[in-house]
Amino acid sequence: MKSWDAIIVGAGIIGLSLAVELNKRGLKLLVVEKGEPGREASWAAGGMLADDGLEVAPALQELASASARMYPEFVHELEDESRMKIDLRDTGAIVLIEQEKVEQQKPDCNDDATGKNSGNLHRLPQPLRELEPAIDVSGRRPELTPLFLQERSVDPRHLTAAAIAAAKHRGIDFSSGDEVLAIETADGKATGVRTSKTQFASGLVINCAGAWAGKIGEPRSGPRSGPQSGPRSGPRLGDAANPAHVEPIIPTRPVKGQMLSVAMPRKEMVRHVIRTPNVYLIPRSDGRLVIGATQEEAGFDKKTVPETIQRLHQAALEVAPKLEDARILEAWAGLRPGTPDALPIMGGTSTRGYFVATGHFRDGILLSPATARVMGQVVAGEKPDFDLTAFAVERFESRITASTPL
Repeated sequence: MKSWDAIIVGAGIIGLSLAVELNKRGLKLLVVEKGEPGREASWAAGGMLADDGLEVAPALQELASASARMYPEFVHELEDESRMKIDLRDTGAIVLIEQEKVEQQKPDCNDDATGKNSGNLHRLPQPLRELEPAIDVSGRRPELTPLFLQERSVDPRHLTAAAIAAAKHRGIDFSSGDEVLAIETADGKATGVRTSKTQFASGLVINCAGAWAGKIGEPRSGPRSGPQSGPRSGPRLGDAANPAHVEPIIPTRPVKGQMLSVAMPRKEMVRHVIRTPNVYLIPRSDGRLVIGATQEEAGFDKKTVPETIQRLHQAALEVAPKLEDARILEAWAGLRPGTPDALPIMGGTSTRGYFVATGHFRDGILLSPATARVMGQVVAGEKPDFDLTAFAVERFESRITASTPL
């Protein structure tokens, strides 16, 4: 049987970025994807690289800010290896915030050349009607105050396509349309994965399966009654012969987000990312404008609902009335990988050679370069650049329930 130095489960931007990082370290990689690479949460994302305190939990702030700083070089490397262009914009964001919250944020207009206040809210450098003539909240949303935030945005579809091409350029193998059912183990160590089609062997496995990460059968050590022909793992979730005695120690769940895109009447009609309490607008350099997004507990349902799309469209018109003539191009839904505490799950597990990098929720695009770096260090046995204690899988061990020995 052919074997690899490491197997990555999931070909979203997190798995792809980590595959490239580990390949740089000299490892032979296989990426196993249940569907088409890059076509789940990464494909559906908006692409705001929002690392500010309004969007990012305190525990994630350091990692998010570092990842945002890494983005230009991250994109440059992917473009260089893929020979593809990625739409990375650096025009900043206009945040329309309720007046009572403005003083809480203490916007600072004293930026200096050192970038000391980078990532914080500031007063607009010029009046809103001059900075973004298409945005007008004076009539329909007068309670909103515009502030400026220096942040980037990226087209996630460009980014993911380039990451796939870069991985293939590096000789990374893919198995698409191949769902991983369980992690194979022997003597408490990962030995590969069992899929819906076959088995793949490797002493290193990294679960980057996003919202589906918790559906993969977990390795579990322990004695089994009855004769055994050799070392094998204990009961796995999803095994037909072994009812689930254990809650998933990777408790990811899908959080649905519906979005749409329109063709602006003219390119750059909206230049900045616009963020409001009800909707965000993300311009693309080709004249598209992405409008999003809902946050729904709907299981693995990815259907769009016309009434929901209409509400998003109407919310966009409330802040940008000139979009009334914009033609709707597409509506879609994606499944973000949520966790009980809304933080990622990153690091090793109690099974040697089995690692996890998932649960990035709304921040997968933003966190992909930093996640690739620190997980590359973890897999290599190095001390990571950032403290991952808050993201460790061990924080969910109390969810494991007692089981009856088989």
